[in-house]
Amino acid sequence: MTRQQDHPYFAQAHVRPERTPRLRLKPKAPVTGYVEGAWWPHTRDLATELPDLLEVLSVRLGPIDRVVYALNEWEDAPARIAMVGHTVRLDGYRFQPADTIYVLGVNRARIVLLVVPPNTEPARAHSMLMGAASPNDASTVEDLLTRGKPAATERTDTAVQAQQRWDSEGGARAR
Repeated sequence: MTRQQDHPYFAQAHVRPERTPRLRLKPKAPVTGYVEGAWWPHTRDLATELPDLLEVLSVRLGPIDRVVYALNEWEDAPARIAMVGHTVRLDGYRFQPADTIYVLGVNRARIVLLVVPPNTEPARAHSMLMGAASPNDASTVEDLLTRGKPAATERTDTAVQAQQRWDSEGGARAR
């Protein structure tokens, strides 16, 4: 029986990420909620963003086998990317839950991550990252993505006020 350290993947030196991924993970423990953490990529170019992320996640998962992502949320991506000592399959699906990626190890372990949109304002992104990584947070993806946004009633009130101002200034059409 071979030890994990004897696996060819571990025999090769790990490459340090070019830039540290903006990533927060829940501690290794029973996981609550849908996601095990959150990732805030710099761009929507999956082929550019993934190598650094996967290098970091391989510490927890071991060799990475596959990444499943929402096809319409990323620029065109190749079917595979090369990592140190192996290749990772990239599978884009139209029905993949929005704003998530699944990272699967060769040992069948997986991590589901919330994907914070790259253009998110930093304070809001930080709130989403920390919430998704909180050990007892069982929020849905939708709940996590709305952190730091004005409440829906505030947005509606602002829209109503704008419409009323428009109408009072002569913007309403005669009927």
